[in-house]
Amino acid sequence: MNFKAIVTLFFLTILTSVSFSREVISFNQDWAFKKGPFTTDLLQYGNVFSGTWQSIAVPHTWNSKDMQVRNDRFTSNEKFYVGDAYYRKTFIPESSWNGKRIFIKFEGVNTNTEVYINNSPLPAKKEKGNVVYDASAINGNYQIVGRHQGGYSAFVLELTNLLKFGVENEILVKVNNEATPQVIPVNHTLFPMYGGIYRPVELIVTDKINIAVSDYASSGVYISQKDVNKKSASINLKVKLENKNHDARDLQVVSTIFEQNGAVKAKNIKKYRLLPQGRQEVMQDFNLTNPHLWQGLEDPYLYKVVTQLVDGNTVLDEVIQPLGLRKFELRTGEGFFLNDIKYPMYGVTRHQDRWGKGSALSNADHDEDLAIIKEIGATTIRLAHYQQSAYFYEKCDSIGFIVWAEIPFVNRVTTLEEANAKQQLTELIRQNYNHPSIYTWGLHNEVYTPNAYTIELTTKLNDLAKTEDRYRYTVQVSGYNVINHAVNNNADIQGINHYFGWYNGVIRDVDKWADQISKDFKDYKIIFSEYGAEANPSHQQEVVGDVGNQWANPAFFPEEFSTKFHEIHWGTIKRHPIFLASYLWNTFDFATPITALNVEPRNYKGLVTFDRKLKKDPFYWYKANWSKEPVLYLTQRRVIERVNEITPVTVYSNLGKPTLLVNGVEEKNFVIGETDVHYIFQNVKLKEGDNIIQVKASRKGQQFEDKITWHYLKDNPKAISKDGPKSNKNEHIGL
Repeated sequence: MNFKAIVTLFFLTILTSVSFSREVISFNQDWAFKKGPFTTDLLQYGNVFSGTWQSIAVPHTWNSKDMQVRNDRFTSNEKFYVGDAYYRKTFIPESSWNGKRIFIKFEGVNTNTEVYINNSPLPAKKEKGNVVYDASAINGNYQIVGRHQGGYSAFVLELTNLLKFGVENEILVKVNNEATPQVIPVNHTLFPMYGGIYRPVELIVTDKINIAVSDYASSGVYISQKDVNKKSASINLKVKLENKNHDARDLQVVSTIFEQNGAVKAKNIKKYRLLPQGRQEVMQDFNLTNPHLWQGLEDPYLYKVVTQLVDGNTVLDEVIQPLGLRKFELRTGEGFFLNDIKYPMYGVTRHQDRWGKGSALSNADHDEDLAIIKEIGATTIRLAHYQQSAYFYEKCDSIGFIVWAEIPFVNRVTTLEEANAKQQLTELIRQNYNHPSIYTWGLHNEVYTPNAYTIELTTKLNDLAKTEDRYRYTVQVSGYNVINHAVNNNADIQGINHYFGWYNGVIRDVDKWADQISKDFKDYKIIFSEYGAEANPSHQQEVVGDVGNQWANPAFFPEEFSTKFHEIHWGTIKRHPIFLASYLWNTFDFATPITALNVEPRNYKGLVTFDRKLKKDPFYWYKANWSKEPVLYLTQRRVIERVNEITPVTVYSNLGKPTLLVNGVEEKNFVIGETDVHYIFQNVKLKEGDNIIQVKASRKGQQFEDKITWHYLKDNPKAISKDGPKSNKNEHIGL
């Protein structure tokens, strides 16, 4: 029996009659879609709504292809479609809903949205799988329901007084994904804003007395926890209520905390007289003894909090939320502590888009990403650079990842985005307040001039975050390696993005920098929030230098440089406790549709390819260092064509010293590299032709092996062995 069934059965035993008034109805199927550009002639505008529309289901984006491939058909800088598009869907509100409240919830629409309703929809017919509308029947009955600005947070609009019951109604959604200076992100530079209704849509039907649905699309129930330890925990619930009847009602607010097996951990019943005006708040307190703590990946134990509005023997409304009891603490110079136990912060970042789908993802897509992140051994995820799907946060709760959540205030300041930045931060916090996995709220990433404005806005965002949630940290991020940059240190944590050897300097500069900030900023909370280098698996180079090829024309991003970069950077991070956490950039390749750096509009800094099919060499570097799973891995497995007779062979092994065989002969000359899993066998001699490189190791009687083949020729025309550039004075541009 699932948990919902257990909860329902429990209440059936204590109430003589149960009537759950809240219905949540999927609204994803049978949409019609039409993309612009559309006419600006008002006399012809009615034709927008006529003619053939494509039949689609949501999640959906119109940019799944044109933002991911080079397209020279467009002459503008943005070589993909941005502009208006429309979605429409007819439905018949059930007569039984009359007298109730009806809401529509969009989990994500990119970027600016207008929602309309028409009680007399146009006549339509199906032709070859599409929908054709009759222009002659346009009646102008569309009414505005509401608007929303921002492409990554959910929003809710109420339809109650706009519907006709028992007959067809039509929802019309106008979407525009053009970058504007008032809405963050203000450009497509760091990542694409895939246009469309790209996350699920649902209808929510409640009683006239209900837990608030439209409080920034939150659950309406806010669970705060403090003084959490193995012996006790203090819990406070804030429940937001509404009454759309004409008179006050005497109710009970019943909140119950359930164990995973369905047993009741605690219960609070509060009598409340709910007035018919305004939104009201009810507070409920719990003092739990001997709580089962949420201990990250080791034990992600979740209670369930069930909050009900009860009128006599009738349950008018019900909301279920997760509760993971935990205490987060960042101790300067020591690290991250979870429930007073030092916890490793092995961090990755995640962009949500993927090849062929853009950001219109299924739950299976999210599950695959989470499985890959778990495989590498990561313990924490920076969800960059925007609010991600509700499902993803829920899974992080249940798996046990520690999460950094942030808003898309990135890359550029326009001085016109303040109101929208505040709106999106409020949405981020209220919609995700109850997720135990989240430990910090991200305020911005790499925004600078004008400094005075940016400092003031960052301070306002920090104050807003603390007003909304005083129990979590805040973090801001700089792309300069200077901790005390003018814009920095207006949040609890300072994140630093830096790419030594990629955007400036040489790779080993990271050591000197880490030594210096450890000395000069020992009392600061610092996170190494981004570091990485491009790695295109089709680009291979036998020997690389200490500087990357980011400005090469044509683009040349050998996987081997990225491998060297990550080996050195992680070794430095591991040795410097000044970094309370670190986040490699990025787990997956992602689209960068307007950059001119690549042949394809793509960022290749991912450890996994855009289609999730290939894990690059650096992936196994981190897996060997982080994961408890056995790892035995030979690097340079795609550098098949070789020109150097004498060469090193690198092995990643968390199984202890491996045995290396080259053409059946054991090689014994090795050194330990950046960490204790890094074995470098030096001066290995290859023979002409094919060479079998084989490594073996064992653990607890189980044998492990990896094998690759290299092809060596003295004058191999297919081999690339040249060093990269010797220096680089370019600054980090945010890509």
